[in-house]
Amino acid sequence: MKIAIAGAGAFGEKHLDGLKNIDSVEVVSLVGRRLDATQAVADKYGINHVTTQLSESLALDIDAVILCTPTQMHAQQAIQCLEAGKHVQVEIPLADSLADAEAVLAKQQETGLVAMGGHTRRFNPSHQYLHRKFAYGEAAIQQMDVQTYFFRRKNMNAKGEARSWTDHLLWHHAAHTVDLFAYQAGPIVQANALQGPIHPELGIAMDMSIQLKAESGAICTLSLSFNNDGPLGTFFRYICDNGTWIARYDDLVTGKEEPVDLSGVAVSSNGIELQDREFIAAIREGREPNSSVEQVLPCYRVLDALEKQLAP
Repeated sequence: MKIAIAGAGAFGEKHLDGLKNIDSVEVVSLVGRRLDATQAVADKYGINHVTTQLSESLALDIDAVILCTPTQMHAQQAIQCLEAGKHVQVEIPLADSLADAEAVLAKQQETGLVAMGGHTRRFNPSHQYLHRKFAYGEAAIQQMDVQTYFFRRKNMNAKGEARSWTDHLLWHHAAHTVDLFAYQAGPIVQANALQGPIHPELGIAMDMSIQLKAESGAICTLSLSFNNDGPLGTFFRYICDNGTWIARYDDLVTGKEEPVDLSGVAVSSNGIELQDREFIAAIREGREPNSSVEQVLPCYRVLDALEKQLAP
């Protein structure tokens, strides 16, 4: 299977690292904003075709595209890929508006191609382990307590490099937890949000608090910040009727900090690789993937409702 990657930044490299572990997959084209920097990444991974234009990659003999580009480009580029007859995986978030997310779904349904959102939390072994417990009735969520904390008072990516675009707590970082909570606890029926002051230069709220309630009665409390000068990342505490667990990306411990053995959960301990494996398997098997655009759309409906609450 021949794949193009659009976006040569931090997450583009995460996908390249994952894809090299998957049999019969070749990344044949890399798209980036700056040709010199993109060429350097292509040289590192042995990719022959480099361009600054997605359209050039779409004109090649490729099967699929993985979009790791700035958020504001996701929906338009996803539609561009589908119109070109290519399967597409869009890194989270699918879009930064509900209308754009719905437009991607409409194009997917029109073409019948695989279109998948990069909602990695569905694939992290830690969350997979708990999802199976919930599916088998071994435990049920009472509350999820989630902290998403970064120190980003300037436009920087996950590697600490300058970004050309502005990240967003609601449409990007909250999307991970909103979708995961619904995936683990059931449909969301109530959502509330508060935000702190707007940054004078970045134009975004740097702190946010979100409350969610699922149809099952489970609740979620999500705290987000770009002001946290301390441990960075997202930490999920699952408080259940039969146990408590803390998930840190691909690792899991009990509420008493006892490590949980995840070795038998999946073929890899890397959530991004597992996400890419699902994308490729869905294409090969002609089926809907976990985290399809249709499956994740309810998340964007919740984000849209929260944005309207927060509007001045």
